Amino acid sequence: MIESAILWLLAFLAAPAVGLTSVFLISFVSATLVPLGSEPAVFAVVKANEALFWPAIAVATCGNTLGGIVDYWMGYYAKAAFAKERESRWFGWLAKHGAKTMLLSWVPGIGDPLCTLGGWLKLPFWPAVMYMAIGKFARYLTMTALLLYVPDGFWRGLVRVLGG
Repeated sequence: MIESAILWLLAFLAAPAVGLTSVFLISFVSATLVPLGSEPAVFAVVKANEALFWPAIAVATCGNTLGGIVDYWMGYYAKAAFAKERESRWFGWLAKHGAKTMLLSWVPGIGDPLCTLGGWLKLPFWPAVMYMAIGKFARYLTMTALLLYVPDGFWRGLVRVLGG
């Protein structure tokens, strides 16, 4: 049941008519604590229509930043869940460097929990959001630009190797 729902959602999000909508939704969900990468969605939309390079980067940045904001508010209201971790080095580092640490919100594996911890520490909201957006924009711009420089032959070969 769950598998068929996931397959339906993926098929729906793959529809060309909802390309930027898909990028937004996938970027939003991947910024929460759900392990999902959004760069392939951004790349696929841009590869299908290079005129969507900047809109896709902007939509992905917005979706991922909004997901980071959700993480921030989850952390803000989840103080009890992290109480025993208060003495860890992460908290000291976050408290010392403040909202600027949200520049690292783009880093896979630590970025999303970092947003949550930023909320828990009640880092200033708008500066944290600004730094989140800058970090996430830089990630999408860099990753998409780099992926566009990979020759098409590589992608075709990869599809053949993976059995497509």
